[in-house]
Amino acid sequence: MIPMTTTSTSPLQARAGKSERIDVTYDYAVCSWARHFNVSEKRVKEAVAAVGDQAEVVRAHLKSTACEQPSGY
Repeated sequence: MIPMTTTSTSPLQARAGKSERIDVTYDYAVCSWARHFNVSEKRVKEAVAAVGDQAEVVRAHLKSTACEQPSGY
């Protein structure tokens, strides 16, 4: 008989291989991502419209456009 081994993965390990997506159809999700990125909800929605809903791509877009915002933003 072959011994069976079990491996357990933590939720963090399970999520590590998956890309997170931003669902702009839910206000609470947009609010949460806006806080996460430290930007306005409007900027999150604009970024998703510009580059798609993958969180890492949105993060890169927000970083690249951060210098384009007025200083009083």
